[in-house]
Amino acid sequence: MDFALNAEQKLLQDTLRDFARRELLPNYASRDKDEDLPPSMVRKLGELGVLAPMVDAQLGGSGLDYVSLGIAHEEIARGDFNAAYVLLLSALVGAIIARSADARQQAEFLPPICRGELIPALGVTEPAGGSDAAHVKMQARRDGDSYLLSGEKTSISFSSSAGAALVMARTGTLEEGARGVSAFYVDLKSPGVTRTRFRDLGSRAIGRGQLFFDSVRVPAESRVGAEGAGFVQVMQGFDFSRALIGLMCIGAAQQSVDETCAYVAEREAFGAPLARFEGVSFPLAEAAVRLRAARLLCYEALWLKDRGEPHGWLSAGAKWLAPELSAQVLHQCLLLHGHLGFSLDLPHQQRMRDVIGLEIGDGTAQIMKTLVAREIIGKVARPY
Repeated sequence: MDFALNAEQKLLQDTLRDFARRELLPNYASRDKDEDLPPSMVRKLGELGVLAPMVDAQLGGSGLDYVSLGIAHEEIARGDFNAAYVLLLSALVGAIIARSADARQQAEFLPPICRGELIPALGVTEPAGGSDAAHVKMQARRDGDSYLLSGEKTSISFSSSAGAALVMARTGTLEEGARGVSAFYVDLKSPGVTRTRFRDLGSRAIGRGQLFFDSVRVPAESRVGAEGAGFVQVMQGFDFSRALIGLMCIGAAQQSVDETCAYVAEREAFGAPLARFEGVSFPLAEAAVRLRAARLLCYEALWLKDRGEPHGWLSAGAKWLAPELSAQVLHQCLLLHGHLGFSLDLPHQQRMRDVIGLEIGDGTAQIMKTLVAREIIGKVARPY
C-alpha cells in the first residue's frame, strides 16, 4: 500500500490550500447570508481547473483523477465550505453528462460548467420525498420533437443561481418505477420555470429552494441518455460524489481543529496554556485521529473509482460517517473556545451549521447504512 500523494497531487493540494487561505477564508463569514455566491468566485474556481476536472481537456476539463478531485473538495472547503458545493455539483452533473450524453451534448453542456460560467443543479428530490428517487412524479410528456415537463423539485442546491439543471422526470408510468425515469438537461431560463429560496440554518449562500415546472418545453435532444435510463445514470454518479461530500465536511472540520490547536496553545488559564489540560487536549487528539480515519475511507473510495473497481458501499459509508463526525468535531471546537466560540464572530458555528446540511442532503445516514448493510449482508437486508 502507498498512502502518499504523487507530486502532481501534492502540488495541487498546496496550491489550493494557499488559494483557500488567501482568497476564500477571509470572507467566509461575510457570505453567511441569503445571497448567491459571487460569480467572480465561481469563475475563479473554473480558472483553477477544479470544476468537473475529470472531464476530457478538449471539453474544458483538466483530466484529473478522482483522488485529485477529492483533494480539491477538501482544500476548498477549508476556506469556504459553500464554495466547495460548486465543485460538488459540477463534478456530479459533469460526470453524468460525460458518461451518458452524446458527443453534441457534451460539447454544448460541459465547457460552460468547467469554466465556471454556469452552475449546474441536480433536480431529483420532490415534495413527497427524496430518498425514493425511483418513484419521482414529475411528468415529462412527449410532444413532437419536445417534452413538456410539469411538476416540482424541492431542496435543490443553487435553485436561485443555477443556469441549468439535470432533471429526473417520469416518461413512463409510476408502476414502472426506476425504468420510467429519464434525465433532461434543462435551461432554467426557459418559460414556465419559477424558483423559490429557502431560509436555511446553514449554507445560506447555496440558495437551496424549489424549482417549479409549468409545462416547460424541453427539446428532445436535451434528454440525456435513453428514455428510462435517468435513474441509473444519476445513481451511478452518487457512487463517487458521496466520498467528495465526506471530504468537504472533513476539510471544514480540519480547519477548525487547526485553528483550535493554535488557540489552546496560546490561551492561558491557571497559569498555563489550555493545551496542558487533558480535558482540552484529549478532544483535539480524538478529533485528529477520527478525522484521519474518515479521510482515508473517502480517499480509498475515490482510489477504487480511479481503478474502475467497486466502491459504492465505501462512498455510502463515508457519506454517513464524515458529516456526522465533522459536526461533532466542530461542536467540540466551538466549546473549546469558551464564550468566544458562542459568538458569531468566530467561524466554528458557521462551519457546524453548514456541515449539518450534508448530514441530510444527498442521502441521510439511514439510507447510507442501508446501502452498506445490503453490500455486506446481501439483498436480504434490503428493506424495500
